[in-house]
Amino acid sequence: MEVTVIRSPKRRKTAQARMVDGRLEVRIPARSSKAEEKRLVEVFRRRYERAGTSAQVDLTARAKKLAKQFDLPVPTEIRWVGNQAHRWGSCTPSTGVIRISDRMAEYPPWVVDHVIVHELAHLVERRHGPAFQALADRYPLAERAEGYLLAKTGGDAPDTDALADDEEPDEAAARGTERSDGDGDAGDGDPADGRLFS
Repeated sequence: MEVTVIRSPKRRKTAQARMVDGRLEVRIPARSSKAEEKRLVEVFRRRYERAGTSAQVDLTARAKKLAKQFDLPVPTEIRWVGNQAHRWGSCTPSTGVIRISDRMAEYPPWVVDHVIVHELAHLVERRHGPAFQALADRYPLAERAEGYLLAKTGGDAPDTDALADDEEPDEAAARGTERSDGDGDAGDGDPADGRLFS
């Protein structure tokens, strides 16, 4: 992917990226170091590559199929998001909206399906209690998928309150531009319970 970096004296602390004529245009503060420029270019490049991969997966169709198969509610909306640095998925039970981290776009389908079923279970049971676990465990590969996801995080559940060094969230990528300037994780699950989901 061809990348053009534009240093702007007007920018103080944010970086932004967008696709322009097939190349990635990254705008950064003029005072950014070469190391910071390299890091931001890599973050944005990976995000845009993931966005291309996630566009090939029909989450709505998969959620409907899994909801029917495991007798769970169908979400009002399910979409990929690029702002979940610490969760694989999140759900807002009051609206029925499910968000799946676009980091999962290249994971095996059975792992993505597990995360979808986990979030569908939240449409019935908000908290991670026994009733919730019984619903989530309807997916036969749940334990195996949890192991796969733990391996992706180095065996430790990520901190749900802080951003990873290489992730700076924003959903603007879905609108054709992406900014890097704050925590936009919108989960309604249990607060900081050490889980990879909400």
